[in-house]
Amino acid sequence: MAEAIDVPGVTWLVDLPGDGSNAAAGDDAFAGWPGVLVEAAEALPRAVFVGHSTGGMYLLSVPELEPRLAGLVLVSSAPDAGWLADFERMTAEHPLPEVEAATAAYEADPTDVNLGRVAVASAPWNFTAAGVAAGAELLARMPYNTAAVDWSARNFDRTYRLRWWPAATPTLIVSGAEDRIVAQRLWDEPRFQGGHVRRRRIEGAAHFPWIERPGAVRAAFHELAAAAAVRSNTVNPMLASMNWAGGKAWLDSS
Repeated sequence: MAEAIDVPGVTWLVDLPGDGSNAAAGDDAFAGWPGVLVEAAEALPRAVFVGHSTGGMYLLSVPELEPRLAGLVLVSSAPDAGWLADFERMTAEHPLPEVEAATAAYEADPTDVNLGRVAVASAPWNFTAAGVAAGAELLARMPYNTAAVDWSARNFDRTYRLRWWPAATPTLIVSGAEDRIVAQRLWDEPRFQGGHVRRRRIEGAAHFPWIERPGAVRAAFHELAAAAAVRSNTVNPMLASMNWAGGKAWLDSS
């Protein structure tokens, strides 16, 4: 996504301690989740934070971020755990034998490699038919961490409810019109609207909209970057908080 959006400034790719490529984080890697995001915000003043799927939910769980941000982007995310019921219904109505087989293998041997195989098998849920091949390739090269998935399942996923909403910070909600993973109707409430909030629904795209429609996603990001620059009178660095995304969500329903 960082390459697709091509925004001005500096792009940082960040994994929380114990997640993704940030595996060497000590014995209690998850002790600071998700509040450790404040540390990143303080290291990058006037940054725009970007969270995809569960990554966006973690951002909205840390109210201390609000005064530290120049902007906020929520990609295929949600304000509460209400999306899970829709997701579980979708997977029951559209089962994927490959996911069932990969999940059985993962449950028998819960390694990071087997977790990645479940993710790749889930590509038809995460992408449009036109985007499945590119999407599977993306899922195959992402880092996975079983311990992070387990921690989030026990401590966050089903009880999540946002703890703050930007009062004036430029905010972008962007999602694919064909997203079957995270229900986007949850953003329809009036409290998530306002002059500082832009909502962009990308036609022909699904849960990872920059795969199918990179140009439309790029345009939405550039709108937000312009708004953030006007508000702070500077060009701000972009911080992409891209956690395991769909890879964790469907495991919760197995």
